[in-house]
Amino acid sequence: MFERLEFDANGKKVLCEMNGKNADMKMNIYVKRLVPGESIYINDDICETAVLLLGGKVTFGFGKRREECERRDPFEKKPYALHVCKNTEITVESETGAEIIIQQTDNENEFPIEFYTPESCLYQEFGKGQWDGTGHRVVSTMFDYDNAPHSNLVLGEVFTKPGRWSSYPPHHHPQPEVYYYRFDKPQGFGACYLGDDVYKSTDGSYCCIEPGRDHEQAAAPCYEMYYVWMIRHNDGDPWYKTTRIVGGEHQWIIDAK
Repeated sequence: MFERLEFDANGKKVLCEMNGKNADMKMNIYVKRLVPGESIYINDDICETAVLLLGGKVTFGFGKRREECERRDPFEKKPYALHVCKNTEITVESETGAEIIIQQTDNENEFPIEFYTPESCLYQEFGKGQWDGTGHRVVSTMFDYDNAPHSNLVLGEVFTKPGRWSSYPPHHHPQPEVYYYRFDKPQGFGACYLGDDVYKSTDGSYCCIEPGRDHEQAAAPCYEMYYVWMIRHNDGDPWYKTTRIVGGEHQWIIDAK
């Protein structure tokens, strides 16, 4: 499912809900714009929660700590994210305005609060020396099964170079996934492939990727494409980096020069 959304009167975009919209994603995900002076409070008794700063200046409050974070926009590779288990009080405050994305799912596990900074995130560069650079992108991972096996979620970011492809070759996995797109210019665009369907990805659009459905992305020349990638592990079948399944007709691309 692919959709373009505007912010509602409360500065919110709801991408999916565990018990409502796009429930097959098994996650609550929404984007929130904080106006200057606004703060939000979260304490969920069922869900773990991850909050990622997309742009602006915020103060995260958790436990006895307060952490001030600033990011010009998503294209500044300075991700700050807070990840907490259920029954954990957190606040997000912004004096000057900001944009954040919130990801949640049910999880009985209790685990320590994790505060991710640009220094603690995994950065990987893919495709620069392969396929004549047509798949060149940078992937940052806040957390996945490798560093947070107690979590039911995966959270990361992809920076796709102008005119390049990402999430490539076409692949699928049994876990649901959601992408939220931003472009370095408001008129920027790209292509979102979901199986045999193709959609025009634009600034602020998103797609819900059903389990087992092939997906790949492309950015138009002159426009850098960013997207947050969010996965929900299946119970008893978590997503690993090796979970990507490439169709037989495209297997040859993996080792192609």
